[in-house]
Amino acid sequence: MKTLVLILAMILSAAPSTVYTFKVHNIDGKTLDLKKYKGKKILIVNTASKCGYTKQYADLQKLSDAYKGKLVVIGFPANNFGGQEPGENLNIKEFCQKNFGVTFPLAEKSSVKGADINPLFKYLTTAENPDFTGEIKWNFEKFLIDENGKLVHRFRSAVTPMSPEITKYL
Repeated sequence: MKTLVLILAMILSAAPSTVYTFKVHNIDGKTLDLKKYKGKKILIVNTASKCGYTKQYADLQKLSDAYKGKLVVIGFPANNFGGQEPGENLNIKEFCQKNFGVTFPLAEKSSVKGADINPLFKYLTTAENPDFTGEIKWNFEKFLIDENGKLVHRFRSAVTPMSPEITKYL
């Protein structure tokens, strides 16, 4: 029993406490260390190119432009819902730039749920926040991170990027 308690204590102490412990690959395959955004808010969004919410890319870009210097938007393309992100990284990047003028950072295509979940999304879906925890339900869920790297709010897909539900925290 004592051994089990020690193992659980080690596991819990190893759990990340901020997003700054994560490094991901951007859409070009380069390392993106989230620690570089310390002191800014971050809006992390799981995205898809063939979804009813895809038009939110335009509002994500508007949000990024409107709060430049205070907020970083990062899109994470994922194909977890209805095969709505079938493309490869280069196709996704070109689609976002051509159709929505996206200049905010995009991560490489990754999984946001299931056995192969990206570790960042494992953290985000289990981290305490005043809204809710648990598995992502659909594309374009949003996670608002404060200037200290803590998840402070989570929004479902239908909450648009420029809505007061989000902007009141910026």
